[in-house]
Amino acid sequence: MGSVLSAKNRVTLPKGVRHKLGVQPGQEIDDEIKPDGQVIMFSVKNPSAPEENPFVKWVGTGTSGMTTEQILRETRGEDAMS
Repeated sequence: MGSVLSAKNRVTLPKGVRHKLGVQPGQEIDDEIKPDGQVIMFSVKNPSAPEENPFVKWVGTGTSGMTTEQILRETRGEDAMS
């Protein structure tokens, strides 16, 4: 697999590289130059992406059957009749 540097100093990543990195158009890619001259490329993960948010798996799992007002009253120690 190879790439060519364009007149504007741009490189198009071959499909296999894009697939291996798991990147899409517009996604940021970073690189690291090793002392021996090798260049390591890796995708920069978007922390706000839903599939990467560690809390997404918990959405909807904390249902109690109570309304928000009932939960707040119980949390505050208030009598439901007040």
